[in-house]
Amino acid sequence: MIHDDRITRREALAQVALLLGTAISTPTLAAALDAGAGDAWRSPLGWVPRTLSPDQLELVAVMADHIIPASDTPGARGAGVHRFVDALLTDHYPADDRQRFLAGLGDVDARARSRQSKRFSECTPVQQVAMLKEMDEAAYPSGGDPSERPPETWFFRRLKEVTLVGYYTSDIGASRELRVNPMGLFRGDIPFPPSGGREWS
Repeated sequence: MIHDDRITRREALAQVALLLGTAISTPTLAAALDAGAGDAWRSPLGWVPRTLSPDQLELVAVMADHIIPASDTPGARGAGVHRFVDALLTDHYPADDRQRFLAGLGDVDARARSRQSKRFSECTPVQQVAMLKEMDEAAYPSGGDPSERPPETWFFRRLKEVTLVGYYTSDIGASRELRVNPMGLFRGDIPFPPSGGREWS
């Protein structure tokens, strides 16, 4: 029997929601399911950003690549997550959320300048990871009530969401990271037949 090693976008989104531990926001979900728009950002050939400036695009790429770094498969940058984010902001985000996300990028650079006297993308990887860990701990406090997260953590939570969704609905993420279980969905409640269970052989 031949098994397709690819999964659908909906299956990928279900797994991403489990990783996030929360529902995926409506704009991000709409972008991930928009197959037509997806073709535009998946290939870098002839692609140009429509919302993000070159510096903002690089900042998103650097941050996303720390969230999902390259290993034996390409990381977030290699999967084109930064292009996905630009398409998402342009085509699916309400204006208020778009400006809120862009302001969040500005805050990241402001934090880097206050600590390292340079933009985030110019900091060393160690410095970048240290700042991202601080943002992650603030956005996802252990044992805290999610509804009580400070408003300023919205940006990092949304960045993490769009990074995971963009990556795992990309060709690289869906076909080389997430794989279909060839045995199908596990079921532990299948009754054992009286004959001894040889029907499958």
